[in-house]
Amino acid sequence: MDKGIKINYQFVKTASDLEQIANLFSNEKIIGVDLEADSLHHFKEKVCLIQISSDKQNVVIDPLPLQDLSPLKPVFANSAIKKVFHGADYDIRSLHRDFGIKINNLFDTQLACMFLGVKSTGLDAVLQTNFNVSLDKRYQKKDWSVRPLPPEMMDYAALDSAYLPALAYAVEKKLAEKERLAWVFEECEYLSKVRFESNNGAPLYLKFKGAGRLEPESLVVLETLLQLRKNIAQKKDRPLFKIFSNKSIIRITSEKPCNLRQLKESGLLSKKQVQMYGKTIINAVVAALEIPAANRPGYPKKKVPMQDIAVPQKIKALKDWRDKVSAKLGIDPGILISNAVIHAIIKEKPETITDLKKIECLKNWRRKEFGEEILSILNA
Repeated sequence: MDKGIKINYQFVKTASDLEQIANLFSNEKIIGVDLEADSLHHFKEKVCLIQISSDKQNVVIDPLPLQDLSPLKPVFANSAIKKVFHGADYDIRSLHRDFGIKINNLFDTQLACMFLGVKSTGLDAVLQTNFNVSLDKRYQKKDWSVRPLPPEMMDYAALDSAYLPALAYAVEKKLAEKERLAWVFEECEYLSKVRFESNNGAPLYLKFKGAGRLEPESLVVLETLLQLRKNIAQKKDRPLFKIFSNKSIIRITSEKPCNLRQLKESGLLSKKQVQMYGKTIINAVVAALEIPAANRPGYPKKKVPMQDIAVPQKIKALKDWRDKVSAKLGIDPGILISNAVIHAIIKEKPETITDLKKIECLKNWRRKEFGEEILSILNA
C-alpha cells in the first residue's frame, strides 16, 4: 500500500462533539490511541492532538480549544476497555500531566513486539510488516500546535491510531502462541502507572549526564549554564536544545572561558550562538567561578557498602545465564532482565522465592518463569 493512503475520521474540536465521541467509545471493547505534541518547537511542551480509533470509528481530537477533556477520563479509566498504544511511556505521562487522564487496561504494541523478538519496532516498520501499510513520516517533527493544521498532517495523524486495534489482535495471538502474553500484560500494567516528573526546584545538574563526575568548581559552572539556558528558552518559548546543546554546555563547563575571545577561539559554539549568547555566557561563567569554595555545591554521593568478593562473579553468572536464555527465546537480553534488575537481585541477596518477591522490579512473571533458575545460579 502506498504512502498516499487515507482513512475517514471525525475531527473533534467542540465540547458537544467530545461528549458524543466519549459516549461512543465507552461502549467499545478496544480502542487505539496516539497523540501529537510540540516538544520539538516550544519550551513547555503540550499535547496538541489526540487520535482514537476503534474497529468502527476514527477521531482526531483537538485539545487546544477544548482544554477540558474530562468526558474522556471515564473511557481511559474503564478497565473493560483495552487502550492500545504503540510506545506508550511518553503518551501516558503527557496525558496525565496535561489533563489528569489515567489509563487502565493498557496494551503497548511496541512492548509486545519487543517480547516477540521483533528487531524494528517502530510503528511504521510494524505496520508495514503486518498490514503492508506505509506511514509517511514527513510530519513527525512538525509543529503540531500550529492552527489550522494542513489536511495532509491531519490525515497522517489519523492513520497513526487507525491500525492499532488490529495490530493488538495480531501481536496478542503471537504472544499467546509463545506463552508470553501474561508477561506483556504485567509490563503494561506497570507502564500505565508512569507519571511526568517535575524538577520541583532541585538543581538541574542532578539530571544532567556526567555531572556526578565533576568537582565543585565545574559543578557550579554547569548549574549556572543550565539555569541560563532554561531562562533563555523560557523567554523565547524554544526547546532547550535549540538554545545550545548539552554537548556545548559540558564543553563550556570544562573549558571555562572567561572572555569572548576565548569563547570564539574555542569553537564551543557557532558564530551565531556567540553573537546571541556569548556575553551572557561569559558573565555567567565568571560569576560562577567567583562563588566561594565553601558555597559551591557537591554532587550527592551514595554510600557504597563494602562489596562481597563474590558479587562480580554472581553478576557475571546471571548475565551469562540471561544471555543464553534470551538467545533461546529470540528476544533482547535487556527485555528479559535488565542490568538494573540483575544488580537489584544481587543487592537483595535472595535465598528463597519469598525473598525474590521483595524485589519489585523483578516482576511476577520473571519470578514465576525464572525464579528457581536465578536462585540456583546465586547459590551455586
